[in-house]
Amino acid sequence: MARVLGIGGVFLRSVDPTALAAWYRDVLGIEFADGPFAILAGDDDSYAVLATFESDSDYIGDPARQQVMVNFRVDDLASMVEQLSAAGAHTEAIIDESNGRFTWTFDVDGNRIELWEPN
Repeated sequence: MARVLGIGGVFLRSVDPTALAAWYRDVLGIEFADGPFAILAGDDDSYAVLATFESDSDYIGDPARQQVMVNFRVDDLASMVEQLSAAGAHTEAIIDESNGRFTWTFDVDGNRIELWEPN
């Protein structure tokens, strides 16, 4: 059985993503080195991303009802997609990128979630 290994990232909507990123930088000390993306390194070789998006971005899901999207690191994305399909959940096509493989699905409340298998 494929499983979630941890949180890969948290994505936040904002009317002003730059100001929100600045707040996290100035108040919590989180460095946003790549525009609206901050890389939070773990004690092991893992990391998570904190990112800010425009309030009308559909990347996070329905802008009218979802303010946050969670990215989960998984051990075997293809097997996870099979598990989701067997449970009746639809997933989007797997995308291969330089830092791993991704897909998206929705939980039973309709929240869009991102699944990531790192390289």
